[in-house]
Amino acid sequence: MTEVTNNETPVETKSRTVTGRVVSNKMDKTISVLISRVVKHPLYGKYLRRSTKVLVHDEQNTCQAGDFVSITECRPFSKRKAWRLVEVLERSEAQ
Repeated sequence: MTEVTNNETPVETKSRTVTGRVVSNKMDKTISVLISRVVKHPLYGKYLRRSTKVLVHDEQNTCQAGDFVSITECRPFSKRKAWRLVEVLERSEAQ
């Protein structure tokens, strides 16, 4: 994405891209993705697993539960959905 302001050169806006696992695809054009990360405890130094669940726009309804996907931030599609699918990195096993 680029933004042009008052005869200046275009400035690129950096959008965040993360990977996660699809946990639900029961909605139309929407998937639920679990993003996991590891953080270090500030005092004790132990590494802890933290996770966030986000709603992602999937235009073609291509994802299935268990797929490993790449997603990026975008403009809000609805109240809770402000991410879109970039690509499916790994398909889940057939059920």
